[in-house]
Order: sequence, then C-alpha cells, then structure tokens
Amino acid sequence: MNLLLEIAWTHVTTRIRQTLVGIVGVAIGVGFTIMIAGLMEGSQRDFIHQLVDTLPHVTVSDERRSASTQPAEQEYAAVQVANLPTADRRAGIKNPNSVVASIESWLPGAISPSEQTTALVHYVGGHIGVTVTGIDPRREVKVSKLADQMQKGQVSDLFRASNAIIIGEALAQKIGAQIRSTVTISVGETHSLAATVVGIFRSGVHQIDESQVYTLLRTAQVLSGQPGGINQLRLRLDDAVAAKDVAGRIEAQTGYKSVSWQEANANLLSAFTVRAFIMLTVMAAMLFTSCFATYNIISTITHEKRHDIAIMKSLGLKEQFVRGIFIVESVIMGAVGIAAGWVIGYLLCYGLSRVTFFNPLSGEIINVPIYWTVTHYAAVGMLTLTACAAAAFFPARKATRVHPVEIIRGAA
Repeated sequence: MNLLLEIAWTHVTTRIRQTLVGIVGVAIGVGFTIMIAGLMEGSQRDFIHQLVDTLPHVTVSDERRSASTQPAEQEYAAVQVANLPTADRRAGIKNPNSVVASIESWLPGAISPSEQTTALVHYVGGHIGVTVTGIDPRREVKVSKLADQMQKGQVSDLFRASNAIIIGEALAQKIGAQIRSTVTISVGETHSLAATVVGIFRSGVHQIDESQVYTLLRTAQVLSGQPGGINQLRLRLDDAVAAKDVAGRIEAQTGYKSVSWQEANANLLSAFTVRAFIMLTVMAAMLFTSCFATYNIISTITHEKRHDIAIMKSLGLKEQFVRGIFIVESVIMGAVGIAAGWVIGYLLCYGLSRVTFFNPLSGEIINVPIYWTVTHYAAVGMLTLTACAAAAFFPARKATRVHPVEIIRGAA
C-alpha cells in the first residue's frame, strides 16, 4: 500500500500543470454546485416559510367533507337517497366552546375561534367585497403574524372603539381610509354598521391586503346575524410539519372539515418537488462535467506511462495494483479540488447572501435567501470523489489490460 501511494504521489507532483488543471476543474464544479444548491433550496424554504407564516397551520371550518346523512339512510341502511332537503340547521360549529376545550386538551400549539363572513365596504367611489373575520385579539396574536404585520395601530386597539376594524394597507389606499376613519360595512340588506378604522396591516400578499378586514368576534357575529356563532377555528402548531396529522385527528374527533397548510397548497408543494428534481439533475450534470477534466488527465497519464505500466507488470505487479495507482491519483486530485471547491462555494454563497433588492411595492429591502447546511458540502464532496474515481477507472482499466510484451514491441 505504501508503494502504491508513493508512486501515485510521484505522478501527481511531477506533472504540476496537469494536476492543477484537474484540481481547478473539480473545484469550480464543486463550488458552483454548492452555490446553486444553497440558492435554490434557500429560495424554496424562504417561500414556504412566508407561506406558513401568512396562513394558519390548520383551519377548521363548519363544513363537512361529505353530505349529511339523510333520514332515509339512517332508517334504511341499504338505501341511499340523494338531493333531498334536510332540516334547516344553524350555521357554524356546534358547541364551539366545548370543541375548543377538547382540542386544547391535547393540542401542541394555540387555537383561536373566529367568525368569518363576506361583506361590502362602501366608500365614495362605490363598494368593494371583503372578508370580515371576527377575532379575539388575545388569542389571535398566538396563531397569526397579524401583530408583526401592523403598520399603524395595534391588534389590541380593537377594544378601544365601537365597531373597530383593522384593514389591509392596499384596501386603505383604495378607499382612502386612515386611522380613525369611519367606513360602512354591510352584509346583505339587513345587517350594516359604521366601523372605525383603528389599525392598518400589511401581509405582503396584495390579495389579502386588499380584501381582509379584522374586527372583534362579537362585531362579526352581529354582521353575520349569528350571535354567539363560531364558524372557523384557526390553529398554529409548535411544529408546522405536523399540521397534516393534527388536521386528521381534529377531523376524526369533531367531524368538521380540517385543512392543513400542506393540503391547502398541495399543487404548489408538488411543483416544488419537480423543482427539487430539476435542481438535483443540474447539480449532477455540473459535477460529472467537472470530472471530465480528471478523466482527460488520467487518460493522458495512462497513455504517457504505458512503458512504466509494462515494466511494473513485468516485475509481477498485478493489474489491480497498477490500476489502483491511477485511481488513487484521481482521488488525490479530487480531494484537493473538493476542499478548494468548498471554499469557493462558501465564498459564492456568502457573496450572494449580501446582495439586496428593493421591493417598490412594499418598500422593503430583500436579501437573496441562501440555505446554509453541511449536508450540501458533504453530499457534493462524496459525489465528486466517487465521480473522480469512476473517471479514472476506465482509462486505467484499458491501459492495464494490455499485455506488457505488446507495449514493448510497439515501442520498438
């Protein structure tokens, strides 16, 4: 083994120019692969993080996954009857206080009951449709980022005025509303009230900022004509990844439709899966391309060392031993190139993380999201080392399988 390493090291150090070309090729491939991996995964994680922060982890509504069982089905189990009218039932979650208490007994997170209804906001230029969500400010700050999104006022200001509301920044600009402005909100032709703007928020999603209105729970109940009614439960978990399991358990326990953030954004997450596959494909292509430099160098070395190969085989050295010399040479160049590539990759990622962009819509300074993880460095290093060894195996195998007599005779 010492002889093998000594010969390989001699080959590497005596052809400095070829060795440096191979090392530089590997280093550039590793560095740019790490940069692309950090950039693509960082942007994906940043988007999902913003998505999870904007929406509740689990939303429980007063809907059912399937139609209610008809009386005829209860009486005659073998008969299914469709499209029959059912008895009128009050909208909302039945016994909401007991439902909330039973969920809170095991929930790893926080829960906030709310009453949600659609309404019209009237202003000088006409009217605009909005979603009015009645909340308990003390619970709301535990399940959403509304408190952090406030541009003017605070969530607790809902307690400080009669029929107080918090509106989105886009909606405020559209209707010309400011703090302490009075706007008229109506639901149908029977329920309307004059509301006072006590806060303005900005979520960063224009559709939400233009169509979402928050008010106290009792105010929304008056608007919807459902005193004491609750038609939605919003949950925030300690572990957002567990939202799907928690939603399933709540639906099995209560019978009400429970939607996790993963289910609500299933199409988007599927697109991310395809995007991740594309990222891995690009990374693999870059790594194998960078290893072509190693392949060419080892091919050149094996061709130039044909006489040395013949002499070593004539002295009784086995093909595996001679082949191992060139594989070790490639691994040495690959290892040095990987180390240099790690440094290049880190510097590239650091440089990109310092790049900023100005968002003219929100007025915010946005940094390029980079995901830092040792896994990228380890995975890229292992793949590159394997590719380098494979790149050296085939030309070395071809050279060592030639009989030494043919090499010497060809030289003569």
